[in-house]
Amino acid sequence: MRHYHVVIIGGGVIGSSIAYHLAAAGERSVLVVERDPTYARASSALSASSIRQQFSTPTCIRMSQFSFQFMRDIGDHLGVDGQPAELPLLERGYLYLADAEHSIALEAAIRVQKANDVAVLRLDADGLGRRFPWLNCEGVELGALGMAGEGWFDGYTLLQAFRRKARQLGVTYVHDEAVDLIRNAARVQGVRTAAGAEIGADVVINAAGPHAAKVAAWAGFTLPVVPERHCIFTFSCPEVLDFMPLVIDPSGLYVRPEGAIFLAGGPATPVSGPDPFALDVDHAQFEEFIWPALAARIPAFERIKMTSAWAGHYEMNRFDQNALIGWTPGVEGLMLAAGFSGHGMQHSPAAGRGVAELITGGRFETLDLSELSPERLVRNEPIFELNVI
Repeated sequence: MRHYHVVIIGGGVIGSSIAYHLAAAGERSVLVVERDPTYARASSALSASSIRQQFSTPTCIRMSQFSFQFMRDIGDHLGVDGQPAELPLLERGYLYLADAEHSIALEAAIRVQKANDVAVLRLDADGLGRRFPWLNCEGVELGALGMAGEGWFDGYTLLQAFRRKARQLGVTYVHDEAVDLIRNAARVQGVRTAAGAEIGADVVINAAGPHAAKVAAWAGFTLPVVPERHCIFTFSCPEVLDFMPLVIDPSGLYVRPEGAIFLAGGPATPVSGPDPFALDVDHAQFEEFIWPALAARIPAFERIKMTSAWAGHYEMNRFDQNALIGWTPGVEGLMLAAGFSGHGMQHSPAAGRGVAELITGGRFETLDLSELSPERLVRNEPIFELNVI
């Protein structure tokens, strides 16, 4: 049996960030088991890849602040063979809009954000209309605009940069699928794969994204993480809009520029049929919800043409919509890095650093992520993140 100090199940952006940070800390015995090295169906490759500081919990805010700086300085971290890594990163900001029903919650979130050094500007309806003349403010009572440290980036580039650097530092990636855990009583001692391999490990990390609950079940632990299908649509518009941030409408719609076109999405859509991991596009969502909501909020979008569409998964933590980072309760040797509920891509640098610190030093050092411990599931102490898109 081959043996590694750390085996990571899942080589997406979370698993690859963990692998990189472990290797950068000097850990040279790391194996990543990735079922699809093309990442064709991976959440990391299908993400809209945006980053914001406008969260309702201080821990998520701090993770975004760390991760944004990491992305901005990516050339210093993930360069390979003398070539600095490059990551297209557009700092454009998020604009949250609230109607009467949601304005109190947005006011509370703004207070938390300002207390944690987020550059957020509070705008009433008149202020929104003056700053964004293309915006229909009917029914809007309050807006919050991120002035720094927010925007969007190329998520697939970030994933591949983590992966390349991890491999350069000695991490081994294998194209295989984990099918079970090797256990001795309450301790996890390795991974069995579809190819028939048995791989020993001192630590196994469950970074399996929307498949994380299945991995946890192999150890007898019930994990409230489920796949949620989210559809993304791109479209063209004949009108040119002045400076546009990523807009989040009270209806649940979000929209942002993407070069010369635009990108939009909305709430999760349930899949039809027996496969919970189906990634067919729900085109009815565009016709019945996305387009009408777009036209109502931004009248220029009455005349648009859809150009492409795809679907990807959120690994939704149904317990409190927040990540689960730390040791699996009651299971020795199995660490969780899952349940990011739609913000795993943007928090991957901070999550990877935190997990690596837990393994190499036994505690969080750069950021205190102890609030995200899976122990809160057992204690029934949720930490609700309200700003989930």
